[in-house]
Amino acid sequence: MLNRRAFLRTTLAGAAGVAVGAAGMKEIPHLLGLDRPPVAGGYAAAADVLDAVHHPGVAVRYYVETTEPVVAFTFDDGPGPHWTPQVLDVLEEAGVPATFFMVGRNLAKNADLVRGRMDRHEIGNHTWAHDDLATLDLAGVTESLRRTEDEIHKQFNRPVTLLRPPFGHIGGSTMLAADSMGYDVVLWSKAMRELMYKGDPEGQARDIIDSVRPGSILLAHDEGDDRRLVTIRGLATMFAGLRQRGFRMVTVSEMIAGAKKPSGA
Repeated sequence: MLNRRAFLRTTLAGAAGVAVGAAGMKEIPHLLGLDRPPVAGGYAAAADVLDAVHHPGVAVRYYVETTEPVVAFTFDDGPGPHWTPQVLDVLEEAGVPATFFMVGRNLAKNADLVRGRMDRHEIGNHTWAHDDLATLDLAGVTESLRRTEDEIHKQFNRPVTLLRPPFGHIGGSTMLAADSMGYDVVLWSKAMRELMYKGDPEGQARDIIDSVRPGSILLAHDEGDDRRLVTIRGLATMFAGLRQRGFRMVTVSEMIAGAKKPSGA
């Protein structure tokens, strides 16, 4: 026979199990706090490592202020064997330049896929292993970025000036590393909504064509699961529709270089 305390303990445990089940497996990390960056990593105070500070600030761009009808397509996470060649084929056929934020270890493994095909395109740093930089200290961020930068230089012999942090997560250590390595941080103003338009490339294309404005930075991917096909199959339609609206497709750096100057500059 259960005593009162044991009964209550058993009842509460059962209730907790039901609650967790109702919340769903995806909620468990949030409920336990496992999705929160550790306090020791990604600290916000730039003054913590004064030797890393070279400038009073780092540019973080999610769009570019301009009156010119220009837009930048960006592709993250590659190169990979499934989608990168297809993306490059569509870009080549349309004569469109793009900015590829490459994962270092993917480039090391798949360099043959992009060798000789990147002349019109820009390459940015997307960390070595798609690391969440907001969870790393300065040494960890710097190592990931430096290793990727070295791989890009090895494969393409060109400098790298743009950083896109995976997931768009930015901590103080990310800003310090970007400062010390001379990077601008690039986020995005419009992302492909591949789950919303699953199986509907024309719908995905229309969403981009109708919503783009001068200076938009568009987020797409050339690595990942089959959802990427919605974007890839709609790219040619996007390019044609945007050109009909009078837009030019440029790299991120080209768009920044032609950006509207601040008043008084």
